[in-house]
Amino acid sequence: MQRILTWLQVTSDQFHIGNYFGAVKPLMDMWDKHPDAEVFLFVANMHSLTTVQDGSLRQNTLNTLKLYLACGVDTERVFIYNQADVPGHAQLAWVFNCYTHMGFMERMHAYKDKVGKQKANEIPVGLFTYPMLMAADILLYDATHVPTGKDQKQHVEYARDVAGKFNHVFGEMFVLPEPVIGEEIGVIPGTDGRKMSKSKNNYIWLLDTDQELTKKIKKIPTAAIAIHEPKDPDECNVYKIFKLFLTSKEDVVLRKRYTDGWLSFGEVKAEMIERVIDFIWPIRDNFHTISDEHVIDILTKNAPKANEIASKKIQDVYQKIGFSL
Repeated sequence: MQRILTWLQVTSDQFHIGNYFGAVKPLMDMWDKHPDAEVFLFVANMHSLTTVQDGSLRQNTLNTLKLYLACGVDTERVFIYNQADVPGHAQLAWVFNCYTHMGFMERMHAYKDKVGKQKANEIPVGLFTYPMLMAADILLYDATHVPTGKDQKQHVEYARDVAGKFNHVFGEMFVLPEPVIGEEIGVIPGTDGRKMSKSKNNYIWLLDTDQELTKKIKKIPTAAIAIHEPKDPDECNVYKIFKLFLTSKEDVVLRKRYTDGWLSFGEVKAEMIERVIDFIWPIRDNFHTISDEHVIDILTKNAPKANEIASKKIQDVYQKIGFSL
């Protein structure tokens, strides 16, 4: 049986439309395409601890899960659990730490990116060993498919590498996971054209009020092109975001309006505001009906099953490497 595994970061107390189209929607599309597959979704709060160290991790976790539920993630279809509730994640990550060389880890994209932005001696050790924990997250549950963004593909490839290494030495221990990347989504642009990100302050939150959303969209910069001149939609920040909310037929019509000329950016922004509000308000309303206690109940109920699966894999690994006497 196929087992689809993915995760959600809890680095903020809410998330933006880029998170929805980059993570939530692909998850729901995946289970539609594979109705017989098991779908596992874990809260990656152990990963989030590398950056969130101000005590907000608990509320971030609750709010993020409430948003997933508000977006339509079905708890009867998706098995949701808390990474930190399962000691096996840390146990297997330590084993992988001991089997991985420093030189290999120094080539990992996330580490190299952080080194380029700050002093190496200010980077948490947890960030450096992040890929080993992610490999443990994936291999612990025999995941066959891992939906992931392009920026995380290397981590899935590492999981495959370490699985292959262990299988070669100790026999069949781990399933080799396949990364599943939604090429049609790509990078979700922010209101300034760069990748949408909280750190860049170019986001549209799923919990924005109508007034906040309207203000953000109106401020999206556009080119100084006369209204009668043809325009390239692929060069327009408004279009790049708006198209996410359009059907394929609507997209074709809008692109033609750009290339035909006589298109007003203000008119397109007004249409986009209306469409995005229609999309967001049900999610926003649903969010406010979901209690923290409901989320805690889900995680509490699912912790034993997650631990049962993980413990079996840990027992096998410990026996093979010699920990179990």
